[in-house]
Formats: sequence, C-alpha cells, structure tokens
Amino acid sequence: MGQNRRFQTPDTFVIIFFVVLAAAIMTYMIPQGQFEMEEVTYEHGDEEASEEVLDAEGYSQVTDDNGEPVRDGISLFEGGGGTGFLNYMFEGLVSGDKWGSAVGVVAFILIIGGAFGIIMRTGAVEEGIMKVIQRTQGRDLFLLPVIFFMFSLGGAVFGMGEEAIAFAMIIIPLVVALGYDAITGVMITYVATQIGFATSWMNPFGVAIAQGVADVPVLSGAPFRIFMWAFFTLVGIIYTVIYARRIKKDPTRSLSYETDGYFRENYTKENISSRFTLGHGLVVASLALGIVWIVWGVVAHAYYIPEIATQFFTIGLTAGVIGVVFKLRDMRINDVASSFKEGAQNLLPAALIVGMAKGIVIVLGGDDPGSPSVLNTILYHGGQLLDGVPSVVAAWSMFFFQSVFNFFVVSGSGQAALTMPLLAPLADLAEIPRQIAVLGYQLGDGFTNLIVPTSAALMGVLGVARIDWITWLKFQFKFQLLLFTLASLFIIAAVLLNFS
Repeated sequence: MGQNRRFQTPDTFVIIFFVVLAAAIMTYMIPQGQFEMEEVTYEHGDEEASEEVLDAEGYSQVTDDNGEPVRDGISLFEGGGGTGFLNYMFEGLVSGDKWGSAVGVVAFILIIGGAFGIIMRTGAVEEGIMKVIQRTQGRDLFLLPVIFFMFSLGGAVFGMGEEAIAFAMIIIPLVVALGYDAITGVMITYVATQIGFATSWMNPFGVAIAQGVADVPVLSGAPFRIFMWAFFTLVGIIYTVIYARRIKKDPTRSLSYETDGYFRENYTKENISSRFTLGHGLVVASLALGIVWIVWGVVAHAYYIPEIATQFFTIGLTAGVIGVVFKLRDMRINDVASSFKEGAQNLLPAALIVGMAKGIVIVLGGDDPGSPSVLNTILYHGGQLLDGVPSVVAAWSMFFFQSVFNFFVVSGSGQAALTMPLLAPLADLAEIPRQIAVLGYQLGDGFTNLIVPTSAALMGVLGVARIDWITWLKFQFKFQLLLFTLASLFIIAAVLLNFS
C-alpha cells in the first residue's frame, strides 16, 4: 500500500485486442458498402498481366428492404464458422491461403523459425560471428552501411519483405556482439527493405501492379524513382550509423538493452576466439547457396511464400545433416527435430500476432471490395475527400490516405488493387498525372510498413529481435516523422515537376 506502481507498457497482444474492439464498435456506427468489380489488363515487360479491381464509379451503399443503410454490428460470438468479436483470433489465423496473410505467413514464420533453430544448433552461426568480430575489430562500423544498402536494394528490386525475418536471425546477434543493439539490426535489415520497397522503380509486387492498375506504363518514371531510392537509402544509412555510434558508446541508452541480454549471453567480445571447422564452413556455405537459390527463384520465377518457406526448410535440413555427420556440438539425429521445434517455438508469438492483426480486417467485413463491408465505406469516403481540392493538396492527401489505409491492408499488391482504381480517376479530376497517384501509393504503403502492428513481416522481425511493438514505436516514431516529412516534399516536388 502507498507504493507507486510503475506504468507497465501494454503487450502487443493487448494493443491489438483493443484495436479489434474499436473495429467492432465501428461496425455499429458505419454503414456497409461495396464496389462493382472489373478486370484490368496491362503489359508487364513482354507479358500481359491482369488484375481484378474495383470500379471507382460502381460504389453503392448496402441498404435493407426499407432502403435504410445497413449497419450490421458484429455479434459477440458466432457459431458455424462465422465471425463474431470473440472469433477474431481463430478466424484471423485461418484466413487467406498459402500465398499470403494470415495462414500462409504464419506457416512461413514457423518454418523459418524451425529451420534456423537447426542452423543455430550446429553452432556455425556463432562461430562465424566470432570470426567476423575477430577480423573486423575497429572496422565494424563499415559493415552497417553495406548491409543496409544490400537490403534496400533487395526491397527495391524484388520486393524483399518477409525474407528479412530469416536474415535478422543471423544479423541481429552479430550487431549485438559488435557492441550495437537489436534495434540497429532491425534497421539494417527490415527497415532497409521497406525503404527500398517504398521508393522502388521496378518492384513487381508493388509499383508495377499499381502502375498497371492505374493505366500508367509499367516501370515508367524510373529515373525519378531511382534518385528517390538513392536519397532515402542514404538518409536511412546516415540515421542508422549515427544511432549505432551513440549506442556503441553507451549500450545502456538503448531501448532494447534489457532484452538484448539474451544475445549478449551467447555473443561477447571477451570471447572472440573462433573454432570455425570444416563442418561449420559447410553449414555456412549451404546457407549462402540457399540464399542465392531463393533470390534466383524470386527474380527469375516469382517464387513467393510457399516456395521460399520450402527453400528455407531445405536449408535447415541440409544444415542438420551436416551437423550430425560432422558431430557439430555433438549433434545427433534427434537434435535436428528438437532444435526445429525450439526454433519454431521462439517465433510462435510473432506468428500469433499475424493472425490477430488479420482479425482487425475480418471484423470490419474483410478486404474484398465486391462484398459488403465497413472497410469499403471507409475506402470510398476517404477517396471522395480528395475531390475538388488543389493539385498539391490532392497529391499529398493521396499519400496520407495510403499511409492510413496501410494499417488495414498491409499487402502491397492488395492495397494497389484496392486503392488505385479509386485514386487514379481522382488524380485526373485534380489535374495531376496518375504517376503521382502511384507515387503516393508506394510511399504511403512502404514507409508505414515500418510502424503498423498489422505488418506480418515487421512483427516477425521484432519477434526475432525480442523487441515488443511499443518499444519499437518509441524508437521508430522520430524516424517515421522524418520519412513522412521527406516523402511529403517528394510528393510536392513531383507535382511541381509534373512527374509523369
């Protein structure tokens, strides 16, 4: 009694629960709407691609027999596979298919966790990290810009996102061992990919689809976007290096200092003697070749979640065989199974969050524009707010709208298919090129991926880093403001330059 209790930061699970609750309340206040659908075809390279998109002129409010708007508030519980408020966890986890959120991403995260559990059990990563520390003493700060650049390039070229979860498992322990923190590791992996994604000139899962749907020549406007990518990548590198240097001088200043203790226990500068054997080398080589295989598959054959998950499983299995044959850390065949289970278990919270976050959209009625939902009404009226405003304001508002809408639909291709058919005609009314509407989409979509708790990739990487979302929000808020301000300036510049 009489003692002041310290404020306890809400767990991410708690935050999402209350967001779902707010979404449930919205279903009683906002009427449902739906769009008519049409198929759009466009040229993508030498091939013809198509997307089924909403008809911007085909929105209608759902009414009952008396002509009154339907506000079909969600029930507390539904049987028979229906969706009630309390069903959001299960329905979120089993929603979608193997190609995306949520069930596909959940399986992807668990399989990657299991595969890296095997790899980590061999000790090859630890020994490799010690070897890197041993050889880069005094020069390790140069590693950060190089890694950041490579991940940004991956985001720009082939839409790298969820793949960062796997790389973070290796890089985060490395940077902590070098005297930085897990936040630095997230910056040079996931954050870098999303900067590349947001400013890409050729990402097939984002800007290419948005341009095709908006009836803009696919991959057009590349010089402007390449400059934009180089600029934002440089900003990200400078910001990260300044932050990393400050943390290295005093690690206790890090918001993740306590949780980083998990990594410091296993990777310390005081123990930098490396016993890197042939077996360890073969494990690292199999990992490197596996990554090359994954990149080749994504670029050459558009491999996505099902194929990449299987590729990582194959890498983990190969590492396990090598570990048993070379008796790395006295590995036996049962250790392969137990380490897979342990690795998957470590990422289970991140996988559950993906399902919970998807539950938000399900409670709002789903993201199918052709079916009645509250989300469709929000989308339509959000777009109508842009009608009749000055061109600069309209362009910036599109960017802002995409930033907010990304909370509900994190998928880049899904957001493009939902919003571009609506915003492209509005760009015509505001007398700005449709290319600028695409620019607003990609900047709004990509940069907010760094902060929205509904992003499966973000929550997966934070799970690997052992950083809760609130801690990440405290760190990321300033950087998000910087990116938002700079992106706004690019949008204004694009209007002034009549970017088309």
